[in-house]
Amino acid sequence: MKLAITSILASTAAAFTSSSFNGAALNSGVVSSSSLKMETLDDLSSLAKKLNPVVPRFDPLGLSTSNFWGTTQEETIGFLRESEVKHGRIAMFAFVGYIVHANGITWPWPMMLDGTPFPKVSSAPEAWDAIPDAAKLQIFAFIGFLEYWREANCEKHYMKGGKIGEFPAFNDKYIPGGALNLYDPFGWHKNRSEEAKAAGLVKEINNGRLAMLGIFGFISEQKIEGSVPLLKGVVPAYDGEFMAPFAKSIFPAIPSL
Repeated sequence: MKLAITSILASTAAAFTSSSFNGAALNSGVVSSSSLKMETLDDLSSLAKKLNPVVPRFDPLGLSTSNFWGTTQEETIGFLRESEVKHGRIAMFAFVGYIVHANGITWPWPMMLDGTPFPKVSSAPEAWDAIPDAAKLQIFAFIGFLEYWREANCEKHYMKGGKIGEFPAFNDKYIPGGALNLYDPFGWHKNRSEEAKAAGLVKEINNGRLAMLGIFGFISEQKIEGSVPLLKGVVPAYDGEFMAPFAKSIFPAIPSL
């Protein structure tokens, strides 16, 4: 459990990077009479060139031209942009975590208060299966707290013109100590220019996309040997269920027909 919490804190400290937000102005009478800066399809096309000059904007499902939950197209784009950055950060954490567990690296102290040690396994999915459900619930609760803090404490929501990828600092009244702030715990980036932050976010998106491909490569090869030729014989087979996070489902069983 200590390993999981410490790993989450360490990875998010490195990954959460604020960015500048350059988009077309959109007047929204619903939210505010002032002009909000919202990204448009043209902004996505410009971003695609920065991310990869060879591949243009890629959206085969037409998500960026949709209107999720009755919102505007620009609000939907804000949601999609935030989702990609967030999932890229999770994938970077997952990729590094997979390598750590595959090499049997653990903390030297016990995992549980009763002295239970960290499991020695050959892959990250096996490590997840080996920890008790109570520990898994603690991890999910911590993630839920981070989600709540992101949604409730930003100056502007990312679907209303706020900064993509921003993670607000913790309130010193409730959580003292700047080292607990996930984005910049050591204050190294507070004086960076908006241009430098925007360039950093472009790099982060590319790294996140690569990490998403990487972690899916790992778990694909574990389930279907040979599906990723470069990983054949490198990662062990896994006979568990990637999509079953708990040893016993919290949902009632569906009776067979």
